[in-house]
Amino acid sequence: MHSTVANHATASLSTSPTVAKWTPNSIRTGVIARKRGMSAMWDEHGARFPVTVLQLENCQVTANVTTVRRDESEYHAVQVAASDRPAKTTTQQMRGHFRKAGVPPKRVVKEFPITPDAHVPIGTTLSAIHFVPGQFVDVIANSIGKGFQGTMKRWNFKGLRASHGVSVSHRSAGSTGAHQDPGRIWPGKKMAGRMGGKRTTTQNLAVVRVDSALDLIFVRGCVSGIDDAHVLVRDAKKKMTSLSRANQAKGLYEKVLPKGVDDLPFPAGTKEMAEALPPIIVAPSQRSSPFIPRE
Repeated sequence: MHSTVANHATASLSTSPTVAKWTPNSIRTGVIARKRGMSAMWDEHGARFPVTVLQLENCQVTANVTTVRRDESEYHAVQVAASDRPAKTTTQQMRGHFRKAGVPPKRVVKEFPITPDAHVPIGTTLSAIHFVPGQFVDVIANSIGKGFQGTMKRWNFKGLRASHGVSVSHRSAGSTGAHQDPGRIWPGKKMAGRMGGKRTTTQNLAVVRVDSALDLIFVRGCVSGIDDAHVLVRDAKKKMTSLSRANQAKGLYEKVLPKGVDDLPFPAGTKEMAEALPPIIVAPSQRSSPFIPRE
């Protein structure tokens, strides 16, 4: 069953009147997903665009963290675990932790900083409907390792002339330091070295489709990392959290959330919410029709 509903949080919240409402000052938890690969989709105007498919694997809440810092401020976070694993390959300490939370042993455990009003009950199973089609997310992953690379590949150096006057130095780094002053190479100098294999964040990816039956999240664009790697998905800090607060302060209430999004599941999108909604929800195209003249 296909549906082109821009927002699904209203229906989910109406079924549970006791659930708190999302505000621009709220920061929700993120989820742990696996990058399944890339594909392509077409909007209603026939325009083709690339998407990355992310899948949740029994992502559950295992703890709520509250810590008092030295300056007496409080740190709040939700601990999330995903991807079931056999108990015999899990350490005794983690088995006791999962047993206390009432969830099966997991492969990956991460925590997401939140605001005090966004704690999620322990044992809650998160669903793909945690993200609304039309909103923006940040995806954190380890980039693909490229090994030891030269300056042209690693730092996009132009290289030296490949014609006259340069002898077997077309791809060299060139000068790396001065003579007696300073007599050394400055720290941070861009040189050849190991490339990739680092934690990277791809920001402001649009959620274009959500499949709650298979727990799939389709985001527009590419995501770092290899296929089947675990990634962290959260509300975009710039285009969601910061922009919502700024527009709220300016009184631009119609721009607090992206176009077509009326509300967000709060404190989280759960399996119970997904049962009351269509299995597949697609966001409407953000671009205008190329066949209608502009006014």
